[in-house]
Amino acid sequence: MGEVEWLNIAVVIVVAFLGWLGISHFNSVKRVLIGRPMKSEALRSNRTLLLWWIALPILSADLYSSVAYGPEAGMSELVQLGSGAKWLILPLTVATVLLLAILINSYIMGVLAYPNGGGAYAIAKNNFKQPWVAVTASSALLVDYVLTVAVSVSAAMAAIASAYPIVTPYRTTLALVCILVMVIINLRGVAEAANLLAWPTFLFMACMLALIFFGFADEVRHGFVQAATPAFGTVPKDLTTLLILKAFSSTCSALTGIETISNSVPIFREPKQKNAIKTYIALGILEGVTLLGFTYHLYVRGITVNSSNTMLSQLAGLTFGHGWIYQLITWSTFVVLILAANSTFNGFSQLAAIVASDGYLPRKLAQRGDRLSYSNGILMVAALAGLLVALFHSNTNSLIPLYAIGVFVSFTIAQVGLVRRWNRVKGRHWRINRAINGVGSIVTMVVTVIFAVTKFTSGAWLIIVILPLFVSFSLSISRHYQEVARQLRIDLAKDRPTAHKVTSIVLVSGIHRVVDNTLSFAKSLGTNVIAVYVGFDEASIEKIQKRWEEWGSPCELVVLRSQYRSLLAPISSFIHDLEAKKSEGDYIHILMPQFIMRKGWHNLLHNQSALILRAWLFLHKDVVITTVPFHLKK
Repeated sequence: MGEVEWLNIAVVIVVAFLGWLGISHFNSVKRVLIGRPMKSEALRSNRTLLLWWIALPILSADLYSSVAYGPEAGMSELVQLGSGAKWLILPLTVATVLLLAILINSYIMGVLAYPNGGGAYAIAKNNFKQPWVAVTASSALLVDYVLTVAVSVSAAMAAIASAYPIVTPYRTTLALVCILVMVIINLRGVAEAANLLAWPTFLFMACMLALIFFGFADEVRHGFVQAATPAFGTVPKDLTTLLILKAFSSTCSALTGIETISNSVPIFREPKQKNAIKTYIALGILEGVTLLGFTYHLYVRGITVNSSNTMLSQLAGLTFGHGWIYQLITWSTFVVLILAANSTFNGFSQLAAIVASDGYLPRKLAQRGDRLSYSNGILMVAALAGLLVALFHSNTNSLIPLYAIGVFVSFTIAQVGLVRRWNRVKGRHWRINRAINGVGSIVTMVVTVIFAVTKFTSGAWLIIVILPLFVSFSLSISRHYQEVARQLRIDLAKDRPTAHKVTSIVLVSGIHRVVDNTLSFAKSLGTNVIAVYVGFDEASIEKIQKRWEEWGSPCELVVLRSQYRSLLAPISSFIHDLEAKKSEGDYIHILMPQFIMRKGWHNLLHNQSALILRAWLFLHKDVVITTVPFHLKK
C-alpha cells in the first residue's frame, strides 16, 4: 500500500475519532472550535462590522488572488501555437483590465442604488417583473461561488506543489483539510475571520507589487527585450478567432469575485455605501496594476506554461532566486488563494441568506448561527466545493473550464437591470450611467457567449445544464412556500379553536414501570384511554391478558394479533378502523412509552422500535403522537 493510501486512511481515522468526540461531547467541542454564542444585539455593534481597509483584503481576496492563475489560464490556450503566439497575452490582458474597469464602475452604481446588498440578485429583483430573472442571477453567482472555492484551493495546492514537488500526491487530501479549516474560521464569525485573514492578503499584495517593481528594475539593467523574450506582433499560421476568444475567456477568469463587495455591503461600517465604494476603487487600481505588470514580466522573461511549476513560481524564481523571498512569495500565494475561498464563503452565505429570505432557497440558509454568521450557508458551500475538489482531484486546469461562466451570466443580468433602472428613475447624469451600463451589458453578454461556446466541450456544458436545474429548483421552492402559506392561512374573524373528542391510545409492550408512567399521564388528560398490545403468539397474548386483569384493568386493553411479527400492519389497521368511526374534527392521540438510557451506547442494546413506528405514523397517519419518557438511573 502506497504513502497516499496510508495518508488517506490516517485522515479517515482522525475524522472518525473527531466525529465520535463531537457526538459524545458536542457542546464542548463546538465551544472550543466555534466560540461562545453571541447575542443578536451584537449585530448592531461595530465589532461585527468591517472597516473599508480591512474589508479590502477580506472581500477582494477572491478577485486579487486570481492574478496568480488568470494570465496563466490564457497563456495555456496560446502556447499550443508556439512561442510566436505568446505576445497575444498582452492585448488580451489589456482587454481584461478594460472589462474590469467597466464592471467595477457598474457595481459602484449598484452599491449606490442597492445599499442592502444582494448585488445582481437585488438589481434583477427590483427591475424585472419575472422572478426567474433574479433567480437566474442568484443561482449563477451561487454556482460560481462554489467553483471559486474549489478553484482557489486547488490553485493554492498547485502553488505549494511547484515549490515542494513532494506534496503533489497529497494535493486533494490537503485541499479538503484547508476547506475544513476555512469552515471553522468562518463559523466563528465575519469579524474574527477578517482579523485573522486580512494581513496575509496584504502580504500577498505587497509581494506581487514588489515582484513587479523588481522586475522593472531588472529590465532597466538588462533590457526590456531579452534573449528569452518572444517576438512581438507575429501572427501564427494556425491562429483562429475561436482560439483568441478561448484564450480571452480563460484570462477573464481573473475577474471573478468583483461582485463580492456589492453582495456584502451590510457588513461594512457606516457609512456603508461610501466605504464599499472606497474598497471598489482601491481594488480596481490594485488589480489592474498587478494584472498588467505581472503579465508584462511573464512575456519579457519568456516564461511558458509548466504543469508542475506555475508561471508565478517561475517568475519569482528568476527575479529573486529560490531563497527566502521566493519562499515568502510561494507561501503568501498559497495563503491568499486559500483566503480567496474565505471571501467566497462570506459572499455565498450572505447571498444565500438574502435569496432564502425571499423564499427561493430553504429558509434555514437565512438563519444565523451561534456566532451570528450564516452557518448553514457556510457548511453548504464547503460541502459542494469539497465534492468538486474530490471529483476533479484538485486539478485547477480541469476546474477552470467550469469556472466564471456563472459570474458573467450574473454580470449581464445586473447590467441590463441597471439600464432598466435608469430608464425608470432617471436622476442626475442618468444618460451617462445608462450608456455605461449599456456598454457593460453588451460586453459581458458577449463574454458569456464566448465562455459558453469556447469552453462547452471542456466542461462548460455541465454548468449550462446545472444552472437551469438550479433555477427550476429555486422556483419550485418558492411555489412550495406559497402553497404552504395558502393552506395555513386562517380567517381571524371566523376561525376559532374548538374542543373535540380525543381518543388516547397507549402502545404497550408489557406491564412495567414505563407503561405505568405512560398510562398515568394518559389518564391525567381526561380523555378516553385505550391500551393496545400487539402479540406475535397465543402464549404472549394470554400472558398479557392475565397480568392486565391482575393489575386491575386500568383501562380498556385491545390485543392485536400479528402473524408476520410486524408492529406496523396491525397498528395501522386498528387506527384505520378508528378513523372510519370518529366524527369530523375528532383526534386520535398515540402515546408511546420510551425509556431513556443514561449512557448513549446502551441504545445499541435495544430495538428502538418506537422510533421506527413514530416515524412511520408521522408520514402515513393523521394522528397526534406523544412520546412519554422514563429516564433510567443506571
